[in-house]
Parts: sequence; structure tokens; C-alpha cells
Amino acid sequence: MKSKISGVHLVACLTLALGLTALADRVHAQAAEPAPAAPVIRTDSDARSDAAIAERLRRIFGELDALSAVRVRVAEGVVTLDGALPDRADLVRAEQIAGRVDGVVAVRNDIAASVDVGERVSPFLQKLTALLRSAVSSAPLLLLGGLVLAVFVAFGWWVASFSRFWRRLTPNPFVGELLAQAVRVTSAVAGIVLALNLVGATALMGTVLGGAGVIGLAIGFAVRDTLENYISSIMLSLRQPFRANDHVVIDGQEGKVVRLTSRATVLMTLDGNHLRIPNAIVFKAVILNYTRNPERRLEFDLGVDAEDDPEAAISTGVAALAALDFILDKPAPSGLIVTVGDSNIVLKFMAWINQGDADFLKARSGSIRAAKMAVEAAGFTLPEPIYRLRIDQFPDLARAINAPPSRDTPPPPAPAPAQAARAASDTMSVSPDVHIEATIAAERRDSGEEDLLSQERPIE
Repeated sequence: MKSKISGVHLVACLTLALGLTALADRVHAQAAEPAPAAPVIRTDSDARSDAAIAERLRRIFGELDALSAVRVRVAEGVVTLDGALPDRADLVRAEQIAGRVDGVVAVRNDIAASVDVGERVSPFLQKLTALLRSAVSSAPLLLLGGLVLAVFVAFGWWVASFSRFWRRLTPNPFVGELLAQAVRVTSAVAGIVLALNLVGATALMGTVLGGAGVIGLAIGFAVRDTLENYISSIMLSLRQPFRANDHVVIDGQEGKVVRLTSRATVLMTLDGNHLRIPNAIVFKAVILNYTRNPERRLEFDLGVDAEDDPEAAISTGVAALAALDFILDKPAPSGLIVTVGDSNIVLKFMAWINQGDADFLKARSGSIRAAKMAVEAAGFTLPEPIYRLRIDQFPDLARAINAPPSRDTPPPPAPAPAQAARAASDTMSVSPDVHIEATIAAERRDSGEEDLLSQERPIE
């Protein structure tokens, strides 16, 4: 392992040395290259050549409106520029022009930046005037471009106004409206592109499209949650995981579905309150739908004494459940032992009901009552809390407690288990509570709020 690591280090060191050597050679070669020769200062310079340089620069600056105010003086080939210019870029340009004239030894730039308001406003007014003249001359093209844009926008709105066509084309009205809006936007963008091409403003078109892209990206980050919610609404309207009046549990919230909007899913809780859940949460949440399968299993626990026979108690309780009218025969009710404690045995009973004929909570309550009465009628003892008392110091109380019970009044006979179950069944009603359904139906009928749920689409 050590020899392998040493070899790797050796290769790395050699590579680094070669690289440094190549870099040193390159620097040396660059240093060895001869620098560009500086212009030779002639010895025959005189006043005539200085006057010629000055005259040449004055004529050049006179042809340039931005540099016409520059004053030029030349002595011994040294050019001195003086004056005031509104634009600092013109100061640099004047110095560069002066340095290019033959015979100039050096340039001393004494031009100052002008702070005169008139000189600074004048170029802007000139540019504005030129722009207005260009706009006036291009007025026919601008009018034609505006006409093209108006035609495209009007055509897009006209096509998108056929709501019946879009609703027939798409599975639900929400997606149809989305497609219609996309047609409007597409036609408007096409009209803008053609109008800009027609007037020759292709550079402006690129700027507008680039700015629109940046603005769209910024807006997308700002309204990310809103866009996620909007897309989730589209997916939920296509998938249809539930329908109106379905009893569901979404993200731990239980209720019956009122409607699906473009922003949220509206539930009515079992106590009659409205609950709005954002569609982004609904789309990602685990949805439990109790309505899709009309059959539902109820279960409950029941304890008996530790000395009782649990199998006999299970048979008694199952028979009592089977005797109830709202309990289905298939699947048949059943029971099992959950756990055995120090003083009790916990039994679990299970039975199936049809939610269209019986309310779940009422049926569960009635089943518990019937099983309890049947088990007690069969002689099974339901466990009670056990307390240990020391009464050694009270002999009279101990003799009274240990005395045999009187046989004068025999206890009343216990009813049979089947009779107890029928008595429990006859005294209760398990019919479904339709108040929530009626409230939801009235709200859907009277409210004008949008609903993306469709009875024609299958539930996924």
C-alpha cells in the first residue's frame, strides 16, 4: 500500500514539475519578444509643422458636431486640447484622434466636462427630434402593425368565445377554459411578433421577449405556491379521486365533499362546518374514501372475567351480532381474543354493515350494546376494578361480610342471549343521517361557485 501511494505521489510531482517548466518557458518567450517600437521623435520639427498639425485637427474636429467646441494648440509636436464637452466619452475620443495625426509627439488633454444645462439638454432634444421624425415617417408601418396586432387579438378572442366547443373537446369545463385562455395568449403573442417584424423592430422584439422571460421567471418564483395549487387543480379535475357527497379523510381532515374549485377542495365536516383544503395538499395527500365501497366493517373490544371461557363468550357475542337486522350475513360477524390480562380477557368483535341502510356510528353503538347484553345474560362477568382491603382489625365487619346470603328472595332469572340481543335491536334506530347530504345538496344547488367535479367521469 505504501509503495502504491509513493508511486502516485511521484507521478503527481513529475506532472507538476513539467507544468511549471512549460509555464516558465512561455513567460520567457513572451519576455523575449521585442516590444513594439515607439515612434521616433524627429529633430526637424518647426513652427510650420506645428501649425499644420493644429490646422488638421481643427478641420477634423469641425466636421464632428460633438467635438466642434474643442480648441487646439500645438508646440514642438505636443498637442494641447482645451474646451468643454458635455459627454465624457467625447473627451477620450478627441484625445485618440489627436494622437493619430502624423508628427504628434504627445497629447495633453485639458478638456473639461461641461455642466451647462443647455449643452447637456441639447443632444437629448436632438435625439428626441430625430426619433419623432422617424416615427412620423414610419407612421404607415406603425398603423399597419397595430392593425395586424388588433386582428390577431380579435381572432383569438373570437375563437376562445366558443365555450361549447371547448367543453366538448375537453373532459371538464376547467380544462376547456384553460385551453381557451391559451388560444387568447397565443394569438396575442403571434400578433406582437408579426407587428414588430413588420415595422423592423426585431431588436426591440428580442429585448421585449428577453425582458418578458426574466419577468416571467421572477413572477414564477414569487407565485410558486399559487402555480402549484393551480396545476394540482387541473390534475384533480382530470383524475376525479372523489365526487360530491363522498365521505373522505384528506390529510387527517374528515368530512363530506361539497365541491372542487380551482383553488381548494371544500369539505363539510360531520358537525356541519365548512373546511377548505388547498388542492396542492389534496393532490399529494393520502385520501381515504368511505363512500366508494358501500360495505364497511365495524369493530369493538369487550372484556370478560379471566376465569370465564373466552370461546363461549365469543360465540355468544357473535350470535347476538348475527341476530341484528343491520348486520350483514356475508361476511358473517366474527370475534377473536386480543389479549389476556391479570383480571380480564379482551375480546374483539367484527361485523359488516351496508352504509346505505345503516349509519356507521349508530350501528357500532347498537352492536356494542347488543353484544354486552348478550354476554351478561349468558352469565359472563364483565371485569371490574379489583381492590384489596384489610379488615383483620374489625371482626364484626368481617363476620358480616363472610355471612352466607339470604335465600328468601331469589335473584330474577337472566334473559336468554338471543332475547337480550333482540331487545337491544328493537329499542334503537340505525337509519342513516341525511341532514349533511341535504345541506350539501342545497348548497350546491343555490351557490354559484364553480365545481370541477363531474358525474360523467370515472373515479380513479
